[in-house]
Amino acid sequence: MTSSQNPLWRFPGLQAIIWFFFAFLYVPIFVLVALSFNKNDAATLWTGFTFDWYRVVLENDNIVRAAQNSLIVALSATAVSTVLATAAALGMAGRRFKGQNVFNALVGLPLLVPEIVTAVASLLFFLSLGIPLSLVTVIIAHIVFCTPFAYLPIRARLEGLDPRINEAAADLYSSPLRAFWRVTLPLLLPGILSGAMLAFIISLDDFVITFFVAGAGATTLPVYIFGMIRIGITPEVNAVSSLLLLLSIAVVTLSYFLGQRGAAHSS
Repeated sequence: MTSSQNPLWRFPGLQAIIWFFFAFLYVPIFVLVALSFNKNDAATLWTGFTFDWYRVVLENDNIVRAAQNSLIVALSATAVSTVLATAAALGMAGRRFKGQNVFNALVGLPLLVPEIVTAVASLLFFLSLGIPLSLVTVIIAHIVFCTPFAYLPIRARLEGLDPRINEAAADLYSSPLRAFWRVTLPLLLPGILSGAMLAFIISLDDFVITFFVAGAGATTLPVYIFGMIRIGITPEVNAVSSLLLLLSIAVVTLSYFLGQRGAAHSS
């Protein structure tokens, strides 16, 4: 359908609003990346091109330590949340049971609750149990928060599978466990990988929950960037933000292609 055939384009000024919307979203990101190559110490005054700020970032022990913490949290939360999401999706894919709709709503509830509410609730939960804030509390909070994000692509992939596959495996004298490992799991793998990558990037980029439940020595990269911005925006801040943005784009792109590949195979 062309733009002339679409009735939405008949509204005056709609195209200008759309262009303004995308410019408002993406122009600041392009400016941030460009200024990360600025030779000047001032982040907003361009004086020349340089890669020095990326070298400064990679040689900063505090940034490297914060990046390591982010990877530890993201990998741990991804592994556990993906397993939980896969188990939940498999349990929801069978015959309907009493309370299934309630359980399904509870799994997706963290997606609807404002993140600040989840952060405060997680903090109160740990404090009420007397659990000291550390990297472990960050991982636990991220597992709860990331599970719904991993669950959605896995559930979508599972619903796209032919339900007669397991019946065919049973006709060939395959046990349910063997059918799962040899038939269901390989077909479900693209959705699992897509959900895992989505959970990874959500955990890696999270700031609000981490800021509330992180203890001493548990500073992640987004929290460290926030601390740097409070002092002042410098090309070093732009450089580390650009690196985090590049990693996020790479993971999201890979997750998208895995989802598309799985959809193509299922069709």
